[in-house]
Amino acid sequence: MTGVAAEADKPARPQPITLRQAIPVWWRIALLSFGGPAGQIAVMHRILVDEKRWIGEQRFLHALNYCMLLPGPEAQQLATYIGWLMHRTRGGIVAGVLFVVPGAVAIMALSWIYVLYGRVGIVAALFFGLKAAVLAVVLQAVVRIGGRALTTTPARLLGAAAFLLLFFLQAPFPLVVLGAGLIGWWSARRGHLAFRGGGHRGAGGPGVADAESLLGEELPAHARPSVRETARTAALWLALWLIPVGALLASRGSDDVFSRIATFFSAMATVTFGGAYAVLAYVAQQAVERYGWLAPGEMLDGLGMAETTPGPLIMVLQFVGFLAAYRDPGGWSPLLAGTLGGLLATWVTFVPCFLWIFLGAPFIERLRGNAAVAGALAAITAAVVGVVLNLAVWFALHTLFRDTAPVALGPIRFDAPVAASIDPWATLLAAGAAAAVFVLGANIIVTLLASAAAGLALHLLGLVG
Repeated sequence: MTGVAAEADKPARPQPITLRQAIPVWWRIALLSFGGPAGQIAVMHRILVDEKRWIGEQRFLHALNYCMLLPGPEAQQLATYIGWLMHRTRGGIVAGVLFVVPGAVAIMALSWIYVLYGRVGIVAALFFGLKAAVLAVVLQAVVRIGGRALTTTPARLLGAAAFLLLFFLQAPFPLVVLGAGLIGWWSARRGHLAFRGGGHRGAGGPGVADAESLLGEELPAHARPSVRETARTAALWLALWLIPVGALLASRGSDDVFSRIATFFSAMATVTFGGAYAVLAYVAQQAVERYGWLAPGEMLDGLGMAETTPGPLIMVLQFVGFLAAYRDPGGWSPLLAGTLGGLLATWVTFVPCFLWIFLGAPFIERLRGNAAVAGALAAITAAVVGVVLNLAVWFALHTLFRDTAPVALGPIRFDAPVAASIDPWATLLAAGAAAAVFVLGANIIVTLLASAAAGLALHLLGLVG
């Protein structure tokens, strides 16, 4: 009788819904997706797993770990993956595009404001406050991802090794992350539990069982594509991605700013493994130090915009493309060139994301439960902690200090802070933001807005320029 009662107490499995019925939910997720990938994934988990029960806990984690393996923004790719699971390719396109649209519109508007009024004292003061708070946000990402990924000593050692290789030896982080994946795969194949998959957990317990969700445990029919369908998918998305790049190179030459934006962000889309913060680490170093498209402080301004607007955190790349073309318009209106540069950066950044999902998701769905794959994904997530910590240190150097000095000791090369150049007000604001986030548990958006307001107050008092 008890077993019968328990069965009766189980919630009914949700009924299938159409893509049109799903669109309002994807809009809601997009408009609520503030605060970087950790917050965005939490929003998706709460709505799709806990509230709607469209997908179960373990299936959600499997999809998330695959998206962490891919180059590019994991939250947008996770939305695309789940949309594909539910409503095939059209569902993936709808979910992925809607996730991007609010942030793209907001960042474009803020980019215009930035170049037109960014030098005005009040606007500059607001961004001064934002930059200080962004450091606390990135540190929180280190803690959040680390809490999920660094559950064993080997995982902690792998995360530390990733940071040391990146910060002190300037190792290419695609190789670092891929090396971590091979270590995890080898370890799992040997039967070791050194890298155990973590993942997002709802606050209410173990989460929704896959069998009780709308998708269930079954392998969908579209996860069994033919060779012909796979080839057609690859050809379509490669054409959408690479034909505009090739056309720019052919018509404008490789030294043109638009050609450089297209090729740089296309390369970024293929090598930035490890999620949104890994993307930012790569772009911050290349766009600032190699191409000179913007200054370190401007990169932080852009990240502050992306943290306080909905959508993927890497919408900051649209801001980078905007500034690059705005400052080298080639005879066009700077604002028109900047707008086109920003849209181009967005296109070549996100089109490959759909390619990775639509090509890889059918195979990943068939690998659910494979221990070696799970070990590789868990090890990559551990290495990503080191990637994000490297980004946090880079931001700290350029936020808290006005000057840095290069250090070279054999193969070891890094920028060291010049102690005399410390910015006391930036340090105070960063410390306050960190206290709000880590001690008081304040909301990220509230913290960012409060820090911006503090920057404005310091300007009105004549304490900062």
